[in-house]
Amino acid sequence: MASVFTLIINGELPGRFVWKDERCVAFLTINPLTPGHTLVVPREEVDEWTDADPELWIHLSGVAQTIGRAIKEVFGTSRVGVVVAGYEVPHTHIHVFGADNMAQFDFASADPSPDPAELDSAAANLRAALHALGHTEQVAS
Repeated sequence: MASVFTLIINGELPGRFVWKDERCVAFLTINPLTPGHTLVVPREEVDEWTDADPELWIHLSGVAQTIGRAIKEVFGTSRVGVVVAGYEVPHTHIHVFGADNMAQFDFASADPSPDPAELDSAAANLRAALHALGHTEQVAS
């Protein structure tokens, strides 16, 4: 059975995409820790990140770094955090989010019902920042 992320990637469930390439996608989470909280997800279903092909992991890390630069630029946070937890969905993914302190890493504090208009705005702003960073081909339309 396909993971919820595969359903999003395939367009069977909605997603606010900011990045698409041949190996992975990035879209905003529906339960953000901070504005612009993005998930970098391989197209290939790999349950645990430690089982990912090393080349895939390098690619995912590079995309996460690029998304992190855009998040920092758009939201003006002092740092960008990444978390690879792997408990919520059995499909490898990297959480990328702006942070100004360690308390913002607490998933118990994630917003359970963010304003859809704010999510749309965050996604549009991230896409614009990624364009400005020169990633036009990968920016999701």
